[in-house]
Amino acid sequence: MRLSTDSPLRKAFVIQNPLGEDTSVMRTTPMPSMLQTLALNQSRRNAAAKLYELETVYPPAKESQLADEYLWLTLGEYGEGCDFFQLKGCVEAILRANRIENVCFVAESRDASFHPGRCARIVSDGESIGTIGQIHPTVCQNFDLTGEVYYAQLDERQMRSLRAPESTYKPLPRFPALTRDIAVVCSKEVTAAQLSNTIRAAGGQHLESCTLFDVYTGDPIPAGRKSVAFSLTLRATDQTLTDDHADEYVADILAALKTHWGAEIR
Repeated sequence: MRLSTDSPLRKAFVIQNPLGEDTSVMRTTPMPSMLQTLALNQSRRNAAAKLYELETVYPPAKESQLADEYLWLTLGEYGEGCDFFQLKGCVEAILRANRIENVCFVAESRDASFHPGRCARIVSDGESIGTIGQIHPTVCQNFDLTGEVYYAQLDERQMRSLRAPESTYKPLPRFPALTRDIAVVCSKEVTAAQLSNTIRAAGGQHLESCTLFDVYTGDPIPAGRKSVAFSLTLRATDQTLTDDHADEYVADILAALKTHWGAEIR
């Protein structure tokens, strides 16, 4: 095995005795393997597919002629019922199962493999652990894929380093929760993650959960703006919250959204 110095494979290792041309280079990114598998499913007339794969990549080690070896978890899907938010839910479930905390999704526009405006970096405690988004149509054409294709990749090494200690348990709540749904209209440039972070900060200790359940554009929402809806769960540990309490906390949340993002209640 030797390191190629010819563009565009100068950063890849070339196998000296490959089984074929398609397998002559050790992969430095996990994406092509998943896209090839999705394309194979489409070519066999499978109307929809939701797949995952554990893949090893071999980028050159820094200041060395040797290869590093990294394990990635990839998810790919196309067809009915597949969209960005559905795949995001799968990623969040995986991260919860691996005890990865303080996760946020940061809009990413520099990765040419993904559709502009439909890509995000997956970040935990300031560390990037992966990427999620809709594959760019040009990339899909290169792999003979049609329709919308969604893909996510997670760095197993980073996930292991960020894993929280074993789960601890606490007693079931003594007091009931109250739920409130809110929908706000804001600029299209504001991400759902930014709104969610503001809601959590403004809700304080009484906000038990904040779940995004709808994003809408079109009439009667003005051009350049969107409607974003969240379901909020409110609970106190020392008393039963009243409707007046809930209304007060929701008012604080809406005021914070307006101050930070110019969001107006729909």
